[in-house]
Amino acid sequence: MYTVTYHYLVKRDDIPALPNEWKQKIRSAIEERLATHPDLYGKPLRRSLKGYRKLRVGDYRVLFSIKKKTIKILIIKHRSAVYIQAEKRI
Repeated sequence: MYTVTYHYLVKRDDIPALPNEWKQKIRSAIEERLATHPDLYGKPLRRSLKGYRKLRVGDYRVLFSIKKKTIKILIIKHRSAVYIQAEKRI
């Protein structure tokens, strides 16, 4: 089992901005998939986001990194904006 931690901007900006119908879907995907097998469900990213992985939940993306038994969630955004804004958070 992995421990999930969130970047402070995820808690402050990303989660409150999500539509209500997607909040629960994304939360359950994180709890069911990432907390158990993040390397199986997360697809590795390339180039400037190398070292991070993405989890696809509908049209939303959860970008995260794995350090030992800890998952650090960097950003949760719509797929149209997630990669540009993720580069700014690194």
